[in-house]
Formats: sequence, structure tokens, C-alpha cells
Amino acid sequence: MSREQGLTVRDRVALLERDHPDLPLSRQTELLGVSRASAYYRPAGPSKCDLALMEEIDQLYTERPYYGSRRLAREISKRRKENVNRKCIQRLMGQMGLEAIYPKPNLSRNTAKHPIYPYLLRGVKIERPNQVWSTDITYIRLSHGFVYLVAVIDWYSRLVLAWRVSTTMEAGFCIEAAEEAIAMYGVPEIFNSDQGVQFTSADYIAIWETRGVRLSMDGRGRALDNIFVERLWRTVKYEEVYLKHYETVEEARTGLSAYFRFYNHERLHQSLHYLTPHEVHFPREG
Repeated sequence: MSREQGLTVRDRVALLERDHPDLPLSRQTELLGVSRASAYYRPAGPSKCDLALMEEIDQLYTERPYYGSRRLAREISKRRKENVNRKCIQRLMGQMGLEAIYPKPNLSRNTAKHPIYPYLLRGVKIERPNQVWSTDITYIRLSHGFVYLVAVIDWYSRLVLAWRVSTTMEAGFCIEAAEEAIAMYGVPEIFNSDQGVQFTSADYIAIWETRGVRLSMDGRGRALDNIFVERLWRTVKYEEVYLKHYETVEEARTGLSAYFRFYNHERLHQSLHYLTPHEVHFPREG
């Protein structure tokens, strides 16, 4: 269990499998180093009213990422034909990880204590797989709550190299996705992310620096600095999430797993001359 020792209690509780065929919950808590009480604790979820508002915010923000809380409140009030309080919209956007000022998701604000790297991709010609990878986090709605999705994507081929779903914004699921991408595809020349605390933590940065990868970070408020991931989120939501209405976290994982297999191996991309990301990342000889 050495890998789990660096995780927070919340992360370790999220690893518990309540229906595991071989390990009872009591043994899992012992191995993960968490109390049995924490395994059964269920925090109060958002209200039905809040969830309905969050659904509207998510769809509007996906359509119009330049909208801040003021315009979202006005738009939703107009659609509902009733006044929606702007402070309520700001509170929910905070829970969803949407920044009200900048025109891009800012799923965890950073502080000056964390290192910030310059943006290295302005004017760079992307011409081969594993030249540039990037990552980001987005909000995924459920019928009775929500989860966060992180993905690592190759800029050249648009291949989704790895992804993870988490119920919290702790760094553990981002680290797992990064390590899986490296294990499956090697390392990129440049790795780009935003300035969120997950991506500027010492553990996360060490993943790349110890392998000689150059780190690049989006400028504050620059939605187009990580444009390929932003496009991926819109595609995933319109083609999968908004159509399926996941009930549980496990249902979300299953649905997203199937969708990303389709996205990588079957979905033809106009920008890739109607090839799939897998075909572009691994071109056939001849």
C-alpha cells in the first residue's frame, strides 16, 4: 500500500470498494490507514435546487465560457422567468471550480507559494506525437451530485492518454493519470497545465522534472492556452455526459471509459483528416 501513503484521508477513503468480492471493508480501512467510521461517513450532498442550477450553469458555461457569474445569473433568470440570485451562482461556480472572472475553468486557485512556469507553446508548431501533452480538470454532473474528471491529452494526435474521476479536488487522481500516461506512452517533450494547486504541487512537478520534461503553464485568464483540452471537454459533454445523465460515480466511470475508447479508436476527427486519434498517434507503416 506504499502508493497510498502519500494521499490524504479523503483520497484514501475514496479508494475504498464497498462491494469488493475478497476484501471486507474493515480490512480495506486497515490497509489504507483510515478509521472505519470515516468509511461510513456520508457528507450532506447539494440540494435538488442547487443541482438543477449547477446543471444549467454547466451547460451555459460549456456553450459560452466567457460568461461570468453576472451574465450567467441574468441568462438563467431570463430562461426560468424568475430572479436567480447572483451570489448563489457565484457560490455554485466555486463548488464546480469555475472562475467567474477568467474565461476558462480554474478548478483550484493557486497561491504565490507554488512555482509558476512560463507558457512555452505560443507560436510553436505541433508536428509529431509526444511533442506536447497537456492536462486539465472539469466538472461532471451526476443525478444526485457531481464528480471531477482529469485527462491527459496529446496535442498532435488528440489522443486521450489517461484519465481519472474523483469525488474531491485532491491531487491524487491527477498524479495517477499522469503516471498512467507515462507508463503507457513514454514522456513528452513539453507538458502543459494550468496553475491549479494540483499541477503545481511538488509531487506533481517531480513526475515531469525527474524525467527531463519541460513544464509549461497557461497564463491567468487565457482560455486558448490549453485549447485542445477545452475542446475535448465540450466534445465529451455534448456527445456523452449530457446524453447519459449518470446516476452514480461508478456509472460515470463506466460511461466515460466506453466513450474514451470510442473517442480514441473510432471517432473520426475532421481536424485530423477524418482519422482517429489512435491512427494519428500510431501511423501504420507505409
